[in-house]
Amino acid sequence: MGIQGRVGQRNAPTVLNALYNKKQFWDGRSETLEDQAAMPITNPSEIGQASLDTAVATLRAIAEYKEEFQHVFGQDPTRLTLVRAIAAYERTLVSFDSPFDHFIAGDPNAIDDAAKRGWVLFNTKAKCNRCHASVNHDVVYFTDFEFHNIGIGILRHHVTPLALKAMQEIKKGDLPAIDRAAIQSDFSVLGRFLVTRQEADIASFKTPTLRNVLVTAPYFHDGSMQTLWDAVDHYNKGDGLKDPWLDDDIEPLALTEDEIDDLVAFMASLTSPEYKEIGIKEFARQRALARTSRPQRDTARAFGPKPEKPKAPSLTNDSSHP
Repeated sequence: MGIQGRVGQRNAPTVLNALYNKKQFWDGRSETLEDQAAMPITNPSEIGQASLDTAVATLRAIAEYKEEFQHVFGQDPTRLTLVRAIAAYERTLVSFDSPFDHFIAGDPNAIDDAAKRGWVLFNTKAKCNRCHASVNHDVVYFTDFEFHNIGIGILRHHVTPLALKAMQEIKKGDLPAIDRAAIQSDFSVLGRFLVTRQEADIASFKTPTLRNVLVTAPYFHDGSMQTLWDAVDHYNKGDGLKDPWLDDDIEPLALTEDEIDDLVAFMASLTSPEYKEIGIKEFARQRALARTSRPQRDTARAFGPKPEKPKAPSLTNDSSHP
């Protein structure tokens, strides 16, 4: 939710450890934290300033900001120093040292048995490590820093006409226009395609870190999942049956209820100590909700065969291509 209660199409991703991201935003449209910081300031559905210059003028009218910018940068606020200041702050939000980190470092009592079983599932049956591990399969970031189509939201839209319309209406490389489309329109579902115009990127979004995932609900790029149980249910049934761009790794997992609980317990063990108390309350809240509402659960599909993926329609061969 942004200025004046305006609701955007994207779920705000965590800023924790954002300095390690290779690209910023769900669709990777910014290369740096400085570039990322500028866009929400002028997006009509977020901070809603008319321009960066307008925001700078507001800062210059506040004596405390003028004094602090003079102290740090040797000048009054400018567009450049504004985004540099925000990015510098974001780089302080480093969050590790979770119970899991102590476990993996050799303390067998740092996490409980359920989390230990969940860690095994993460790397085997649940196949989470296909995306939530780095190229070297280390346990630092819990993301491959890549973009994937995991079947979220795409079935609610006619994606091919949307993609064609986006190519007609949004100039490639026009990042402000892409930013507005991603936040304010149904083009949002196109994901990284808005940036690259590559058909393989349709409805692909960045793999988020799993660190502190317990305290960063709701989940996925559109905020459509309320609990970690919902998120696991989505993967368990291999959701996205009719999504022709679905990642090949998405398939039914046949996880039992006990295994889902263990997987959630593992993810909860990735909560850093500064969020311990919040995490305890959030785990209890999500577990209580999951005991009464599991809208994503589909046991029959979870234990069924992997369906055949439909053929993707070609954008380049479409007669309406501009």
